[in-house]
Amino acid sequence: MTHREEGKIIRELCEVLIANGLEGASEVMETLLNESMKLERSEFLQAEPYERTKERKGYANGYKPKKMNTRYGDLDLNIPQVRGLRFYPQGLERGCRSERALKLAIAEMYVMGVSTRKVSKITEVLCGMEISSTQVSRLSQKLDEELSAFRNRELGAYPYVILDARYEKIRHGGSVVDMAVLLAIGVNANGYREVLGVSAELSEAEVHWKRFLESLLKRGLRGVKLIVSDDHSGLRAAKKAVMPSIPWQRCQYHLSANAQQYAPSKALKAEIGQVMRDIFDSPEIESARSRTRQAITDYQKTAPRFVEWLEQNVEEGFTVYQFPRPHRRRLRTTNGLERVSQEIKRRTRVATLFPNEASCLRLVTAILCELHEEWITERRYLNMDWLDRSRKVNQNYRKKVA
Repeated sequence: MTHREEGKIIRELCEVLIANGLEGASEVMETLLNESMKLERSEFLQAEPYERTKERKGYANGYKPKKMNTRYGDLDLNIPQVRGLRFYPQGLERGCRSERALKLAIAEMYVMGVSTRKVSKITEVLCGMEISSTQVSRLSQKLDEELSAFRNRELGAYPYVILDARYEKIRHGGSVVDMAVLLAIGVNANGYREVLGVSAELSEAEVHWKRFLESLLKRGLRGVKLIVSDDHSGLRAAKKAVMPSIPWQRCQYHLSANAQQYAPSKALKAEIGQVMRDIFDSPEIESARSRTRQAITDYQKTAPRFVEWLEQNVEEGFTVYQFPRPHRRRLRTTNGLERVSQEIKRRTRVATLFPNEASCLRLVTAILCELHEEWITERRYLNMDWLDRSRKVNQNYRKKVA
């Protein structure tokens, strides 16, 4: 597309918005998607329309019309076709995956007779049409195959792994229960974040966390140098059984929150919270331990239960000091995974109640799949050059010993 054509299209889109405001958003989105798919096909073929180049991989073969129900309304799209080669616009596929999953989750409630009049209205708004059980079955199979491949893909070396769980309401055994969604994200050897795994279980018991961690190892997870999580009793026991030699960093944010529960009064609650933040903001472990000793002295008489708890638990928040200072702020809490959990909540609360585990797992996986694709294409999360330096130091040491 030439500069003049781009300018003309942008001007026409602006005129639509000026004339119709947000009501023209669907027309604008429709045009943008169609044009972006044309560009994507040209990049795939390595040639513009009617252009002759040595790099050309194939030839355009017209368009296939497709009506798509989206949050912007019904869009009439023209999917570019390629002769003799497999091509489908990635941008369109990525943008629709979680939306399809959300529609399927709500549609399942409708089909299985779980939904109320309110859910029927939501289905109509989101899907723009009634969905039959046959359509749900066909679309579910296709989507589940794609999401299952993502959940079970081969893993590799991830120096840092962060674990957490959140809860979603599902129907189980004739009643409504809270189901635990176990989550794992990691930072790979190049410094990029990835979603490593997700599992839907009825609790955070040790047996479920153990099965989840074992599945990560079976898929090839290796090179883990630090695990970050909150103090889930089931997770602690499972980690000890499956990955006993890997250092564990207990989330400093949750540690600070736990400490305030041992304050003898409301007046001391905020004060103890600040004490914990001062300890964890220490630049090095020596100063963190020094501030801890000072806190023990200061609150020995006024908050003895806090002092007892502090002596037993605070060291679990100091593991991060073994790692490079630029990494510590990212690794000292599970906040990065908490934000992922908030994004999941933002999308799942529309469904309110899932009819079964599979329906919930489908939607959560689709959301995580989108986040994963964003992470691996954005800027590096951490600079991992220290790993290469550390590896060289160890190699030189082994040579000297030999």
